[in-house]
Amino acid sequence: MNAKTLMSDTTLYRNWHLAATEHDVATTEFEWALLRFHEAFQRFCLQLGSTCGLGSLTYQELIILHVIRMQDRPKPVTIIARLLNRDDIPNIQYSLRKLVSQELITKIKEPQGKIYTYAMTEDGKSKVDKYATLRATLLTEQTASIDKIDEKLVVAARLISLLTGIYDEAGRISATYSLPEDIKES
Repeated sequence: MNAKTLMSDTTLYRNWHLAATEHDVATTEFEWALLRFHEAFQRFCLQLGSTCGLGSLTYQELIILHVIRMQDRPKPVTIIARLLNRDDIPNIQYSLRKLVSQELITKIKEPQGKIYTYAMTEDGKSKVDKYATLRATLLTEQTASIDKIDEKLVVAARLISLLTGIYDEAGRISATYSLPEDIKES
């Protein structure tokens, strides 16, 4: 039995509450693959961070550090949150304080107004540059051997970006959604 037949055989999912139709099966398989990928990605990031002298950081702090390094421009917390599709500003601010206390980033008051931005310190740059070099050696050199990988990654990134918008919209709708009576009763 090939993978396509296996995924489309909804009888294999008859006890799975998230997979009543073939489309449900495909969606659920994608979601679970994404969850497993995220866990593997998180472990990978933390291990690389640890190897590069960033072992005291959480996954979220490590990702924030990379966002701040992006394009070598200081960023305010609102831009960091937007780039990460996060809305938990207090948690991001907590992470930023930790990164400042470890002297990986610096907090800069903009000349006009009350806005603060965050920029990399030389130590922070050095450590994330080591991370980038190790990542290239251990990951991208390996993935480069996959047939048409760049095209596949571009298509996958576009699909995930599109689905991110759909999931965000569905989440917004669900915040004001009332269960129909026939679902409440079951």
